[in-house]
Amino acid sequence: MNIVVLGPGAVGSLWAYKLNLAGHNVSVYSSQNLPNLSLELDEQPALSFVNQSIELLTKADVLLVTVKAWQVEAAIEPLIKHIDERCIVVFMHNGMGAVDTVAPLLDRNPLVLATTTHGAYKPSREKVLHTGHGNTLLGGYNSKGSRCDFLAEVFNHALANCQWTENINLALWNKLAINCAINPLTAIEQCRNGDLAKEHYQEKLNQIIDEVCQVMRAEKVPITREQLEETVTQVIKATAENYSSMHQDVFYQRKTEIDFITGYLLVSAKRHNISAPTNQALYDNIKTIENSWTQS
Repeated sequence: MNIVVLGPGAVGSLWAYKLNLAGHNVSVYSSQNLPNLSLELDEQPALSFVNQSIELLTKADVLLVTVKAWQVEAAIEPLIKHIDERCIVVFMHNGMGAVDTVAPLLDRNPLVLATTTHGAYKPSREKVLHTGHGNTLLGGYNSKGSRCDFLAEVFNHALANCQWTENINLALWNKLAINCAINPLTAIEQCRNGDLAKEHYQEKLNQIIDEVCQVMRAEKVPITREQLEETVTQVIKATAENYSSMHQDVFYQRKTEIDFITGYLLVSAKRHNISAPTNQALYDNIKTIENSWTQS
């Protein structure tokens, strides 16, 4: 297939490299104004990817969008006129709500949502490390996208384990819940994910999970308090040595995805008249940190 990866950050670079190895024609679309980008995965040899090619974009069978949630609209809007209506647009990012804004602009295209627990980290522009093996779920956003279940096999062949789900909303809410629990805390405390297993953080984690669970139930997402706590605990343990994406954003003073993670949760909570003071405090803390960079 002809595949363009829009936003070759850590996760985008991982998928670009793996899809290339699987035999697909992969190019990238980066903000870097260079004709080619070189990517090296772990200790494997570097591969060269054509960058910012409008010609390859017009021929794309799949456009994999891996920019940050807050970058989605600005990144894709200038490219829409070059995207063929048969091109499947796959959105893979943390958080929820970003696709709702651009979906009307892509109403002719099959739209697919993806969530992954694979860990990736870029220590340099050309180097990407696969820091944790996980699972990827794909599901349709619109009716055309819902007919693209064959994509799961394509993605699975490149980077297992990938599956198609008819209820991508459940998967996205579960990922959102995990991100609400891990990302803001690790960003504020500037600690690894595994540090959240310490007794010091248990009360706050329990409060976060309680509030998230209430909102998920109001949103008709089938979940129990016990299931959610177990999932969060497992992810903290499985990614103990990793730094969350929000930790990295705060460390490098980059805009975070807080509006599409905890912010999305808070909007849903308000809609259902649910009080979420712990998540609100975390949200406010991250926004204060972000504002301090611009003021200084």
